Amino acid sequence: MTDTPVPQSCDLLIEAGFVIPVEPHGVVLEDHAVAVRDGVIVAILPTHDARTRFEAKETASRPDAALIPGLVNAHTHNPMTLLRGVADDLPLKVWLQEHIWPIEAAVMGPDFVADGVTLAIAEMLRGGTTSCNENYFFPDVQAATYRRYGFRARVGLPVIDFPTAWASSDDEYFDRAGEVHDQWRDDALIATAFAPHAPYTVSDANFERIRMLADQLDVPVHLHLHETAQEVAQSQQQHGQRPLARMDRLGLVNDRLIAVHMTQLTPGEIALCAERGVSVVHCPESNLKLASGFCPACALQRAGVNLALGTDGAASNNDLDMFGEARTAAILAKAVADDAAGFDAFSALRAATLAGARAIGFDDRVGSIEPGKQADLVCIDLSALETQPLHHVVSQLVYATGRHQVSDVWIAGKPKLRDRELVEMDVAEIIANVKQWRERIAVIGR
Repeated sequence: MTDTPVPQSCDLLIEAGFVIPVEPHGVVLEDHAVAVRDGVIVAILPTHDARTRFEAKETASRPDAALIPGLVNAHTHNPMTLLRGVADDLPLKVWLQEHIWPIEAAVMGPDFVADGVTLAIAEMLRGGTTSCNENYFFPDVQAATYRRYGFRARVGLPVIDFPTAWASSDDEYFDRAGEVHDQWRDDALIATAFAPHAPYTVSDANFERIRMLADQLDVPVHLHLHETAQEVAQSQQQHGQRPLARMDRLGLVNDRLIAVHMTQLTPGEIALCAERGVSVVHCPESNLKLASGFCPACALQRAGVNLALGTDGAASNNDLDMFGEARTAAILAKAVADDAAGFDAFSALRAATLAGARAIGFDDRVGSIEPGKQADLVCIDLSALETQPLHHVVSQLVYATGRHQVSDVWIAGKPKLRDRELVEMDVAEIIANVKQWRERIAVIGR
């Protein structure tokens, strides 16, 4: 007679019709379960076996759902969610310099940042995003707000060559950056990066200072780069070289660089990024809306560049919908490369998960469903008529699924969305607060 094994305890067992681990690439596991203990994934196995092997404190049974890693928004300006729709249908420089910056000068402060981030967290969770790479002012307030709601974020430490409400001089930008980094350096959910705004707003001296400190502190550099043809032409006129070449001269083109947008690239620049381990964050919907250009996603992918996805800010997108971003990225990439087989559904999902985690330095803990990683997980209900019939689950996720089909979200095994309802956030309170900001901003815009 064989002894019956004693079931192992776990905190959470998620049973799904489909588990898409992302790593290994191209795999779909049918009727599988993921076991979680102390916020960490401990096993992925067939549901029948999981029920025998584990005794769970809580079981989430989702036979009509796909379970994926939490989506990673690798570039965003989340406080700007409060500016959604204030200055649409304008080119980047006009939008930024004549509208966004004047409004920000009037309203930017700790309360604006905290309330904008809170709204963004709620929107991201409802859309299946569990990590973001943030780039805005008052990073101390951002970090505290993300931590309050248990959301995973890499928070940018801003550097720009003019005074703002956050800092009035070069030295103050760097002093405050060091303070924020020191405060959050050992946190389980929050990390930091240097976030110089762009080549056209940061001097060589400040870039050199950033390079030195990024090396010392072992943090990434999160930078808008090659966003528009105008930016490239201006750099050639002022510095005698294209922005990427200037960054290379200053020692910043390496595996710490998170290069955002990259719509204007030569084959040589793509090869350089691949050789140096640069991560590129593609923001297709913002680039399309601002007519900034087309990131050559297929060429970057073929060259071996780590290609992630971001929404950019809701003021230029105008949402934080990573499902929409993945779909647009996949479809646009095919048109740009004239290749219907390019940037397929599995590649788009990877760009929205593991590649994003890798870009922001979180791939050791999130981005794929693997034992030992944090249980940042998302269930998507595929039973709706809009995602039927279900011939190919990843195709449906990328080309047919809407963020409203996200049913459940966990971060480090803790529920953040359950049956489409936010667990720790008061939606009515958030909306009421946002309406007050709308009134304040409307007065400024008149």
